[in-house]
Amino acid sequence: MRHTKKFAGLIIAAAVMLALSPPPLKAADPIETAGMGVGLTVGNAMFVPLKVLSVGWGLTAGALSFILSGGNADLTAQIWSDVTEGPYLITPDVARMAVGERPELKKKD
Repeated sequence: MRHTKKFAGLIIAAAVMLALSPPPLKAADPIETAGMGVGLTVGNAMFVPLKVLSVGWGLTAGALSFILSGGNADLTAQIWSDVTEGPYLITPDVARMAVGERPELKKKD
């Protein structure tokens, strides 16, 4: 019975990890796929800590704006909504939007 529960827990954990995994990289060339993976990893290694700092400072600034403006909740809400917007991770789609379309990578018919 213990092994069955442990096995069920492993199956559930694997399903959750699979569901939360990022979408697969779509690239025609294996070198481009590897480059995209390395670029996203390095980019997220720098972007995520900076995003955490940005959100932290923005939430603090919003709280200070509420105190210093005499309780202006609209100003505070605007600051908080601006700093807490995504993206929180650089995904392949976010990277493609930043770089733009690359016509040389399109398949020719």
